[in-house]
Amino acid sequence: MTVYARPHVRRIIEKLQDPTSRRILAVTGPRQTGKTTIARQVRSALTAGGHQCWYVPLDDPTPPDSYSKEGSTGPDAVPMEAVPDRQWLTELWESARREALRGEKDLILVLDEIQSVAGWSRTVKGLWDRDQRFQCPLRVVIVGSAPWQLLTGLSESLAGRHYPIPVTHWSYQEMTAAFGLTLEQYIFFGGYPGAMTSGPDGHSDWQNYVGGSIIEPAMNRDIIGLTRIDSPEMLRQLIRLTPQYSGRIMSLNKLRGRLSGSHSAITRYLNLIGDAGLVAALDRYTPSPHTGKASAPKLIALNTALITVESGYMFEQAQADRSYWGRLVESTAGAHLYNTRQRGTELKFWRKNPHEVDFVLVRGPQLLGIEVKSGKPSGHSGLSAFAERFGHAKTAVVGNGGIPLREFLSHNADYWLDQT
Repeated sequence: MTVYARPHVRRIIEKLQDPTSRRILAVTGPRQTGKTTIARQVRSALTAGGHQCWYVPLDDPTPPDSYSKEGSTGPDAVPMEAVPDRQWLTELWESARREALRGEKDLILVLDEIQSVAGWSRTVKGLWDRDQRFQCPLRVVIVGSAPWQLLTGLSESLAGRHYPIPVTHWSYQEMTAAFGLTLEQYIFFGGYPGAMTSGPDGHSDWQNYVGGSIIEPAMNRDIIGLTRIDSPEMLRQLIRLTPQYSGRIMSLNKLRGRLSGSHSAITRYLNLIGDAGLVAALDRYTPSPHTGKASAPKLIALNTALITVESGYMFEQAQADRSYWGRLVESTAGAHLYNTRQRGTELKFWRKNPHEVDFVLVRGPQLLGIEVKSGKPSGHSGLSAFAERFGHAKTAVVGNGGIPLREFLSHNADYWLDQT
């Protein structure tokens, strides 16, 4: 059986084998996007090539075979703890450092679920700085089940010490290659690989997986567990509410009425939900960025499974409801743009009554307005008004009457910004 490997595996190996790149590799992103699998595939490839690689799952640091290919190095040198702390992490690192100095090749230390160690970033910063002073041949990969902002907070950025390897939700191409999903199945079931163990026919298993392995841990461990939350109940309500408004421009006043929270609290929690890879709040595009941020945001679920899991719809029922299916198609396109855009490329929307453009890609002076059509082809007055207002902007229609959705999902966001 062929095991699917995401492109991140090759990218990490190339970085580890590059003698000019000595920074810590930080593999981070939302839960259940395959980061642990990526780390294990990296270890397998490196050990097969003769490299020594210690893989340490910090949420369960006891398996005797996790440190090396033979399982003979590591556990005797570092006492195991039920909950590893900063002292335990320091002892492990120093043990790896000694082993690296004895070996002929660099030793690679992979620390999975790094957020399990409270205050880890300050410890890692000090240990890495010492390694650089003494030119220790130890290479380090840290893996965290949350985006970088949540893992490090505001106190320790590790700026200049790490190289980011962001892992986002699985694309349509990846889910098709790994699990054989059709386009329609991807639109409904989304891009969580672990949810596909029973195949797309196992609806209840998929539903339980998304709720229990993604939404709850993201809420309790990645947000509440990693940052200060004054109103956990309001956050929980917001996490369950916002996916149902995916594809809609949502007034903060309306959210405030549903949640009984302040504008500032709702805005902060929306940002945290976006950081956790659940739902993004898109700003309205204006030439003056501060003006757009003052407007009602457009919500986009970053994985359509977050929408459908609580909807009550079965797959066939969702397809039969053309209005609902249209919202899923738009959310699929928006999530794809958000998840695949490169650093420096922003995703927004545009609205000037009575006209609206679903999505706007912005990179420097480049603009691309995108309309998503799932029903019968119709006029594109919004795109026309957008092009008239911003003469240098490019426009595109995705779906009926334009770029086929299948083709659109086969390229990243910046491809369309460059090619359209």
